[in-house]
Amino acid sequence: MEKFDFTFDDGESRRLDVFLAENTQVTRSYAATLIADGCVTVNGKPAAKNTKLKLGDAINVTIPDPQEYLVEPENIPIDIVYEDDSLLVVNKPKDMVVHPAAGNYSGTLVNAILYHCGDSLSGINGVMRPGILHRIDKNTSGLLLIAKCDSAHLFLAEQIKEHSLTREYEAVVYGNLKNDSGTVDAPIARHPVKRKQMAIVPGGKEAVTHYTVLERFGNFTHVKLRLETGRTHQIRVHMAHLGHPVAGDDVYGPHKVITKLCGQCLHARKIGFIHPDTHEYMEFTSDLPQYFTKFLKECSSGNI
Repeated sequence: MEKFDFTFDDGESRRLDVFLAENTQVTRSYAATLIADGCVTVNGKPAAKNTKLKLGDAINVTIPDPQEYLVEPENIPIDIVYEDDSLLVVNKPKDMVVHPAAGNYSGTLVNAILYHCGDSLSGINGVMRPGILHRIDKNTSGLLLIAKCDSAHLFLAEQIKEHSLTREYEAVVYGNLKNDSGTVDAPIARHPVKRKQMAIVPGGKEAVTHYTVLERFGNFTHVKLRLETGRTHQIRVHMAHLGHPVAGDDVYGPHKVITKLCGQCLHARKIGFIHPDTHEYMEFTSDLPQYFTKFLKECSSGNI
């Protein structure tokens, strides 16, 4: 258990969660968790994460010791694209859940990397998401970046926060996009009625997706997408917002789903980042998987 005591002496007011992320070895999201769990007080009283600190405020923080992993390691084959002492890049297959949650406590990528890495994973995101910096949906394939130590996690998480991490996807979407390229800048939040879905919601979190047409097939379009932000279901929501949902998407697409795709035709093709140790830029790409290339051929031949 670690304890920190601060006196706010900055002339410019700052949110409590932002201040903790700047002054302790935790991310802003974990700072918010500590605050919600009652591990942080301001002037001796519990506070909200958006509390605006004032000159002279006394902040007390207690960071609990990391819990032992509750998730069991499983000997599941994983496609490791790159690995060193600080991080690894994994090519996740379609149908694999990234981290355990209700209904999926085994067979996940976390179960697999726990077996592969043992104790060599960042513990910042807790016992259910060790090393996980970002995620992709169960039915999205492609590259994921995983931290093997806390210092690497913090360094890489800052790049995600600053939108400097390169994340490029490819998808096949319904219809024929009007423009060869463009940007969707529309805030995303939980759907006000369908709570398992996300939606374009005024006042939601900033969400920006850039797209480029790679090939047109009339009823479908092959596109490249670059994430500037990384909201839940961002590409799927943004393309549906344009009127061109991702092919095979059974949540944001047409009611008549292309069932043979077994989920959305969406692949995390490229990831690039500044390495936490060498401070050099590294970039990795993943070949389009078989389900994707097969669908492209069907679109090209007009058999779909």
